[in-house]
Amino acid sequence: MKRRDSLKTLSLASFGLAVNPVEAAVPAPPDPKPLKIPGGRQKHEAERDAKLHAEKFFTPHELQTVTVLCDIIIPADERSGSASQAGVPAFIEFMMKDQPRNQTPMRGGIRWLDNTCVKRYGKQFVLCTKTQQIDMVDQIAYPGKATPDMTQGVSFFNMMRNMTASGFYTSQIGIKDLGYVGNVPNQWNGVPDDVLKQYGLAYEQREIDAWKE
Repeated sequence: MKRRDSLKTLSLASFGLAVNPVEAAVPAPPDPKPLKIPGGRQKHEAERDAKLHAEKFFTPHELQTVTVLCDIIIPADERSGSASQAGVPAFIEFMMKDQPRNQTPMRGGIRWLDNTCVKRYGKQFVLCTKTQQIDMVDQIAYPGKATPDMTQGVSFFNMMRNMTASGFYTSQIGIKDLGYVGNVPNQWNGVPDDVLKQYGLAYEQREIDAWKE
């Protein structure tokens, strides 16, 4: 204990206020960050989301494999960024914890992909050349053309494709890529003239003038 701390302890002891120097040296735990509850979510949902985000499912190698596959499925182009730029790998990581039933098919699929690539190209999927990766994906991306020995790969790639599309087209990049703008304010110009004529109706001038204001 430093001299300054020793003097402080002795001074407190003289007034009957001595404290355990070991306890006094332990810093107080930091205050937990306040829970953010997004709009439309309830507190228990936000707490569950925060818990799942704090957990890890993929190993670094698995996450790298998922990232490469995502960008093969939805690459960047002149219109928008790639799946990984849209945050799809993180989305799939979350979905693995949110829907644990998919964990075994996902992990088993990545292992199947690596084993198959080692047999074909002598190395794991992420270490293959781009040409080899595309060649491998072509064997499992088209169920109607896949050979019987590719059945597990087809099932795995179907899951990857579905999750990649779901993650991408619910991201800001994906929504912009779709050109979806949602509900927007419009100007009401009344019932079309041909419909009014069909029913023998017409607007009064005061109503027309009100729309122009």
